[in-house]
Amino acid sequence: MNLDSVGELMEGLGKAAIGAAGALAHATTAQKNAALAAAAAAVRARSAALLAANERDMAAARAAHLSGPRLERLRLDERRIEAIAASIDAVIALPDPIGTTVAEWERPNGLKIQRVVVPLGVIGIIYESRPNVTADAGALCLKSGNAALLRGGSESQHSSAALHACLVQGLAAADLPPQCIQLVPITDRAAVGYMLAGMSEYLDVIVPRGGKSLVERVKKEARVPVIGHLEGNCHVYIDRDADVRMARTIALNAKMRRTGICGAAETLLVDQACVATHLAPIVRDLLDSGCEVRGDATVQKADARVRAASEDDWYTEYLDAIIAARVVEGVDAAIAHIARYGSSHTESIVTENQATAERFLQRVDSAIVLHNASTQFADGGEFGMGAEIGISTDRFHARGPVGVEQLTSYKYVVRGAGQVRA
Repeated sequence: MNLDSVGELMEGLGKAAIGAAGALAHATTAQKNAALAAAAAAVRARSAALLAANERDMAAARAAHLSGPRLERLRLDERRIEAIAASIDAVIALPDPIGTTVAEWERPNGLKIQRVVVPLGVIGIIYESRPNVTADAGALCLKSGNAALLRGGSESQHSSAALHACLVQGLAAADLPPQCIQLVPITDRAAVGYMLAGMSEYLDVIVPRGGKSLVERVKKEARVPVIGHLEGNCHVYIDRDADVRMARTIALNAKMRRTGICGAAETLLVDQACVATHLAPIVRDLLDSGCEVRGDATVQKADARVRAASEDDWYTEYLDAIIAARVVEGVDAAIAHIARYGSSHTESIVTENQATAERFLQRVDSAIVLHNASTQFADGGEFGMGAEIGISTDRFHARGPVGVEQLTSYKYVVRGAGQVRA
């Protein structure tokens, strides 16, 4: 399509979204939940069609020689389809924040003031190879009363379209406009550029979900506020007072459960005081599981298979079976390392010393900090949010997993009895 045609298409989507947002903002909780329930039922009923659509995407991705981690993010199977439906079910179970009064007070002059939760309006979501984002984003926007304009990656176009059809079926069942959740129907990259720079009168916020290059582009070019994170350079710190069995279990899970997610650990830090007891077993577990370990001189001595780490490794989000490992002089050195090299995403400390744990939790300035738990819990579903659009490392509006509550704003409702200001 030429630029004029892309612009015309996107303008049409934007205008439709504005109209749908007005209707959705006043939809009842029962109506929104009915739409979500019908959408979840459609996902389950259309499992075979979803798998067939995904296989079309997978075949094209294999032909294009996409990397292993990208193929893993793209792949659907029966278990993942059920997880998508279950995620929608979980959103249904969440309280509806819209219309909730979060604070109220009365002024000496008799004015009664309330702060009431309202939707943001129209949310644009730009994402890459994870088709489940289509369902998660659509469900969260619907529950929070926001119209959604979704632009999935070209590699997941058939999977995303099939999931979007389930959401539209849900909207129809609840007598809500299909334009409440729209999927950009073209893979032309110009559509992304138009969303970023040409739709400020239609979009209230943009949420990017993808790799560093996508998020960098969105943050650079967007003419509306952006909620998101640039990288997930997550750390696990093994303290001198860590239980070695727990440390081994957490380190292995944090790295290897799923290497391609933003909550996967990318750097392992080990206290110098427990090198003799903790370092070699943890490194061996990682290597034996197929993880490449890039370490400093001390880590290299722990196992001959360890490769030398470069300065760049401490900054790197691998999203693959690779981890950087370094020995540090205690918790303060770990905190300093994270402050210098981290991306303010997710960090974990493993220790039985409560004072040390509290020092780490209070002084590490990341969106998520954990004690004696895997970084892979950095997920809205695991936080009880039902699902998430993404993880935010911003300090304004939303931080951490972005779920239903994070997709709202508020307004002040003031009731008087004829008061005028002197």
